Amino acid sequence: MISLAKETVVAYRRRMDAEGVPEQERGSFLKWVRFYLDFCHTYKRPAREPQSIGPFLVKLESKGKSGLEREQAKCAIELLLRRGRPNRSVDPAAAQDLVVELSAEKLVALTFSRVAQLSPEAAWVKAHRDLEGAIRMRNYSSKTLEVYQMWIRRFQSFSVGRAVGDLNSEDVKRFLTDLAVSHSVAGSTQNQAFNALLFFYRHVLQREFGQLDGVVRAKRRPYVPVVLSRREVDAVLAQVAQPYRLVVLLLYGCGLRLTECLELRVQCFNLDSGLLTIHDGKGQKDRTVPLPEILMPDIRGQLAVVLQTLQNDTAEGFSGTFLPRQFEKKFKGAGRAYVWQWFFPASTLTKVDGSEERRRYHLHDTHVQMAVKRAAEAAGITKRVTPHTFRHTYASHLLMSGCDLPTIQRLLGHGDIKTTMIYVQTVPTIAAKVAKSPLDMA
Repeated sequence: MISLAKETVVAYRRRMDAEGVPEQERGSFLKWVRFYLDFCHTYKRPAREPQSIGPFLVKLESKGKSGLEREQAKCAIELLLRRGRPNRSVDPAAAQDLVVELSAEKLVALTFSRVAQLSPEAAWVKAHRDLEGAIRMRNYSSKTLEVYQMWIRRFQSFSVGRAVGDLNSEDVKRFLTDLAVSHSVAGSTQNQAFNALLFFYRHVLQREFGQLDGVVRAKRRPYVPVVLSRREVDAVLAQVAQPYRLVVLLLYGCGLRLTECLELRVQCFNLDSGLLTIHDGKGQKDRTVPLPEILMPDIRGQLAVVLQTLQNDTAEGFSGTFLPRQFEKKFKGAGRAYVWQWFFPASTLTKVDGSEERRRYHLHDTHVQMAVKRAAEAAGITKRVTPHTFRHTYASHLLMSGCDLPTIQRLLGHGDIKTTMIYVQTVPTIAAKVAKSPLDMA
């Protein structure tokens, strides 16, 4: 694989600056340029000639790259080739030098700079890029970004043949109705799709789709969460190895969501006060919960592991941990500070696209999910057990112990007490007088 020379990267970044390429896209643009130059070098194609773009995109398709990725790659290469082209062929190995040589050229605007000038495919690429920018600007969680992107991709596939600029409320009605009629989705799933489309229309397309009369609504089914007994909790814990065991203990002992647990940092733990602070929970809300005293030795042991990992990383010259939002720009070197390290660091460093940086991420949620699934199977649990089951169990066990609903609502971070009231269904009784079954009457 060809590595871009420093001068090439600097020159290409100047081109991206001139064309207003969004910051979050630049690493990918550099990646596609590197892949393209390597393709031309390998297959002896003229790197500075537009006729090489088509075969390169065909190669990407054969590698399983999506249409969005191929369109982004095309934009990146067009930016590379955009110049007053001299009448001479260029050897692929010398293509990087040409980028430097021509870096001062005045470049015309990229085709994705305005929706009106875009092809239908490029317009959708820009819409997806704008969606990501709008979500990140509002500091929504990465999970929200993934879910909204998924629904907009499904909406795009459903609206095949429709340009993004021609979409209207009828397209939304047909899509939501199709989800209920053809796919039989749950009411919560249809509402999730509606929220994604509402955000897309309002903040990306800059329009409202108004009232959606005539949409077939999916039925909302009563939901009773799966709750484990204390014996079942202990049986699962006995089958889970570290570091996943401590993850599960915090899920059950503090009522955390899986993402909240994995995104904990060293500074979230106040061991003297026995409090855990969850930053940027669901809805971008902070809250505190009491730390179980029985977990203090395990927590201190994990903090020691984190410190040792940081020392090893520092000795190897790593670039720091991944930081939220713009902290890296505001606080230089914060990524190497102990207080900002993940409490559950990943086992390996992650290479940042478009750079030589290596950073530390936290444990991946799928690893925890798989560990919990295997542990539940090994323990012989006949219920469907996921990491979120331990949050349900936390709330249910608090309710059975006599804790009031408003307190449980605060500990869970629920915005509405109606959400917390689902746990009333998981306990045998919370009242002094309960109607007995006739079969139990003497």
